[in-house]
Amino acid sequence: MSDFSSMSAERIRRLNAIGIALSAQQDQNQLLEMILSSARELTQADAGTLYRLEGQALRFTMVQNDTLNIHLGGSGAPVGDHFPLIPLYLEDQQPNQRMIVAFSVLHKKTVRIEDAYHEAGFDFSGTRAFDQKSGYRSQSFLTVPLLNHEGEVIAALQLLNKKSGQRTISFDAEDQEIAESLASQAAIALTNRCLIDELRHLFDSFVQVIASAIDSKSPHTGAHCRRVPDATLMLAQAADGAGFPGLEDFTLSEEDYYELKTAAWLHDCGKVITPHHVMEKSTKLETLYDRIDAVADRFEILKRDLEIQQLQAELAALRAGQTPPDRTAEQQAIHQLEQDLFFLRQANTGGEFMADEDLARIQGLRQHQWVDLHGQTRALLTEEEAMNLSIRRGTLNSEERQIMEGHMVHTLAMLKQLPFPKHLQRVPEYAGGHHERMDGRGYPLGLTREQMSIPARMMGIADVFEALTAHERPYKKPMPLSQALTIMGRMVEDQHLDPDLFALFVYKKVYLDYAKKHLRPEQLDEIDLGSLPGLALACADPTHQ
Repeated sequence: MSDFSSMSAERIRRLNAIGIALSAQQDQNQLLEMILSSARELTQADAGTLYRLEGQALRFTMVQNDTLNIHLGGSGAPVGDHFPLIPLYLEDQQPNQRMIVAFSVLHKKTVRIEDAYHEAGFDFSGTRAFDQKSGYRSQSFLTVPLLNHEGEVIAALQLLNKKSGQRTISFDAEDQEIAESLASQAAIALTNRCLIDELRHLFDSFVQVIASAIDSKSPHTGAHCRRVPDATLMLAQAADGAGFPGLEDFTLSEEDYYELKTAAWLHDCGKVITPHHVMEKSTKLETLYDRIDAVADRFEILKRDLEIQQLQAELAALRAGQTPPDRTAEQQAIHQLEQDLFFLRQANTGGEFMADEDLARIQGLRQHQWVDLHGQTRALLTEEEAMNLSIRRGTLNSEERQIMEGHMVHTLAMLKQLPFPKHLQRVPEYAGGHHERMDGRGYPLGLTREQMSIPARMMGIADVFEALTAHERPYKKPMPLSQALTIMGRMVEDQHLDPDLFALFVYKKVYLDYAKKHLRPEQLDEIDLGSLPGLALACADPTHQ
C-alpha cells in the first residue's frame, strides 16, 4: 500500500470517528467547536472560521488560529463584536461576489484558493488589513458551505493555511473532498441539534404558557406556577451530591434537572379544569359576588328598626307630656350590631386558623332574626352562610375544597395522556405528588413517604412554602419567614412534609435564597433554629450546614 493510500485510509477512519462524535454531541456550542476543530485537524489547517447564516448575512461564530493563539467562541472567549457581519448582498441588492465566503454560500459551492495575495477573483483587502495588523500571512483558503437536508445553506466553514511542517502549502483535492464530507455530516448533526433545541424551546414555552394561563385565572394565586419551579430547583441543587443526612445518595444529572423543572411547571396543570368561581373565591361568602354586603344590609335593617322603635317611643312620650325614655339600651344594642358586623366581615376574609369561640359566636348570631320588606321573619344568617363563615382555614368550604383538590386528579389524568419521551417519563409522578403526605393521608393517591421519590417530596416542600409566603392571597397578610417555617415544622410533626428535606431546606438556607428573590423585604425576619418545630424528626443535626 502506498503512503498516499495509507494516509487516505487513516483520514477516512478519523472522519468516521468524528462523524459519530458529532452525532452524539448535545450541546450546540460544543458541536460548532467540534466541527471547526475537526475540519482543521483533518486538513492540517493552521486556522479556521465557522460562520452561521443569519438572514442575509454571515456571522463569525468560531474563530481559531494556532499561530496567533486565537480561540474565540465555544470554550474560548466570546466572539462578540470583534468581526462585522458579512452581507450576502450589497446595498444595491447585487450579490456579494467579491467576498469569498459570501460567494461560496450564494453559489453553494466549495472555493479553494492557493494564495490570497495573488488571487484576482476576490477582494482580500480585509484579510490583508488583518495580516498587516497582526503580522500573520494568510495564504491558502478552503471555503465550504454547509447545506441542510433541504439543500439550504445554514453555515460556512473556512479553513486557512494548510501546514506541512513549518511550511504553508495549498489545500489539495483530497482536502476538499474530506472537508466537504465532514461538512455534510456536520450539517446533518447541526440541523438535528437545532431541530431538537427548537422543539425543546417550543415544548418549554408551551409548558410555561399553560402555567401562566393557570396563574392568570386567579390574581390571588399570583405567580404560583412560576415560583414553585424556582423553589423546587433551589432545593434540588442544595441536595444534589451534598451527602446531607437522610439524602446521602441523592444526585441529579442535567436531564434529571430538566425533568424535575418540567414537572414543577406542570404541577398544577389540572387547574385549567377547576371552575373559576372556586379558584377565584377570595372570601368565604363569595359566589358571583361577595354576599357579606347582603348580610350587612340586614344589620342596617336591624339598626333602622331599633332607631324607629326609639323614635316612636319618644314621640309617644312627648304627646303624652312625659319624659322621653332612656336610649342607653338601644344605643348599646346598635353598638353591638356594629361590633357583630365587624366580626363577620373579619371572619369572611378567611385566614390560617379560626378559634372555637369565633365559631360559637357565628352560631349565636345565627339565632338572631330580622324582618324583611314583606313582614317575614328570617334568620340573620342562613344555614349556608353560617357554614361558610365557619370555615376554619382559607375561604373554601368542604365541597369547594373537594373540587379544588380534584385538580390533582385532573393533573395526573392530563399528564398520563401525554407521550413523554424517556427522559421525561417521571414528570407525572413528580407533578402529581405535591399534595401527598408522608403518612399516606394526602391526595390524590394516598401515597406514603416510602412510596414517593425524593423529587416528588421536594415538590411538596416547595408548593407549601410558596403558598405560605405568597403576598397575593387576599385572606392573609404576607407571612414572614419565621412564621412560614414554624407552620412547615408543625406540618413535619404532623407527618405532612418530609423531615429530611425540611431540615435541608432550613440548614442550607434554601428558604433565604428564595426569599431574597421573591419575597418582600419585611418578610425577611430572623429565624431561631432552636425553636423551629420539626427539625428533631430529621436525620440531620443543626451543625450540618
